[in-house]
Amino acid sequence: MRQPSRREFVASLLGVPAALGCRADAPALPPGELLLPGKVAGHRLRDESAGAGDGAAERPASFERARVVIVGAGASGLSAAWWLERQGERDLVVLELDEVVGGTSQSGQSPLTRYPWGAHYVVAPMPHQQDLVDLLGELGALEAGPAEPTVAEHILCREPEERIHYRGRWYDGLYLHRGASAADLAELERFRASLAQWVVFRDGKGRRAFALPAQAASDDAAVVALDRESFGAWLDRQGLRSPRLRWLADYACRDDYGLLAADTSAWAGLSYFAARMRAPGDEPQPVVTWPEGNGRLIGHLAQRLGPRLRLGHAVRQARNTETGVEVVARGPAGLLGFRAERVIMATPGFINRRVVMGLGAERAAPASDRGAWAVANLHLETRPNVRAGDAPLAWDNVLYDSPSLGYVVATHQSGRDFGPSVLTWYYPFTGDGAAARRDLDGATREDWAELALVDLQRAHPEIRSICRRIDVAFWGHGMVRPRVGHVFDPALRAARAPFGRVHFAGSELSGLSLFEEALDQGVRAAREAHAGLGRS
Repeated sequence: MRQPSRREFVASLLGVPAALGCRADAPALPPGELLLPGKVAGHRLRDESAGAGDGAAERPASFERARVVIVGAGASGLSAAWWLERQGERDLVVLELDEVVGGTSQSGQSPLTRYPWGAHYVVAPMPHQQDLVDLLGELGALEAGPAEPTVAEHILCREPEERIHYRGRWYDGLYLHRGASAADLAELERFRASLAQWVVFRDGKGRRAFALPAQAASDDAAVVALDRESFGAWLDRQGLRSPRLRWLADYACRDDYGLLAADTSAWAGLSYFAARMRAPGDEPQPVVTWPEGNGRLIGHLAQRLGPRLRLGHAVRQARNTETGVEVVARGPAGLLGFRAERVIMATPGFINRRVVMGLGAERAAPASDRGAWAVANLHLETRPNVRAGDAPLAWDNVLYDSPSLGYVVATHQSGRDFGPSVLTWYYPFTGDGAAARRDLDGATREDWAELALVDLQRAHPEIRSICRRIDVAFWGHGMVRPRVGHVFDPALRAARAPFGRVHFAGSELSGLSLFEEALDQGVRAAREAHAGLGRS
């Protein structure tokens, strides 16, 4: 098949009008590199381990011993190790396929600043989120005060937090108030009133309808029913059809889930708004972020592991035995084995089905829909211009007329408002994830760099002249997506149960790819393993 031209590539992802920005006389693209996190090693593992879960055996020459082996050093695996260490359990090993830790919370660094490669914030915790409170406390991110957790001022996202670009101008906030009609604003108020009703909701056990993490939320029938229709259908039933409100609903779903409202579970769509509100009428909980995003959390979780963290180790098999679990992995030095009392698989279900012997497809997590993302880091010699009367450069900068999410500014939290900076640009593929992985497999770094520049030059015409480097990452299996019926799928909940002495973690087991969910699932699996070791 003929490889699409760069203009065709841009037109397919941004639309034909945007592709007109691909000028033949445009200056040469700045240098950079393309990152494909885990792709090469992951595909090799997929091909080599086909059938391993059905009983094929590989025998290393020798075995190491560890009380607990954790497979995967993403947010959930590192959270499991963190919790176990807090309980005094230090005889553990973490095996990671990639050469870096963090999964979709990875970060990078330039001489100027650190910057995110994926997840870039958490929501300030409420009192019930004790594990997140403990983690932020270790980071020195909490201030002494009342029983309510109070996040330190320098960790909260500083103002201005967000702005939106519309028809050539920048406006404060994410809802487009500029030009909104009385009918638009009336629908916005009706939506807020509906949210307030759900925020005040408590079931017979005192649980909120929506919470972070999701396991703290209610499973009342009225709440579960929301998972059986789309967020778009729910908005239709409420008579909420204002284009501006529907844009906000789509943006929320693209931002956290990589979907449009028409394809997102209504439970997940409403949770985006309601789970962040402490009380009816309150502003959402503030955002907690760092220049490198959630990479700061990952660095803290990983720092104490030392040599117990083994990078570049592809786990081929995990097998329950009469006395424990045998794990076989291929590392830089070849095939090696571990005999453990407990194993935590902090890996996606499609990996577990291939690796955990005897598990079977029917016992692993259901075939989750995983969306693809592209992320570009643009290194600028100076900030983009701000027109008189426009909202100033913010942390989160959103383009109303773009399928991308816009960009966040890595230097925003550092208080540096002038001079060089790094913009992190996000593009979620809201359609079929498998089709995106297939269709974009041959895209080059130059294709992606051109796409990011064309998208951003609608707001910043000078972006090409001030950009000195563009690095790109393509996340082919970036995140699990909460389509209709997925969050409360009984098969998803059953997949959390241990299989012999093997336990399962990962944010996909909550149906939502959020750091708060990864932390919760990692800690849950660690608690189970800890109990299985005979610890109280």
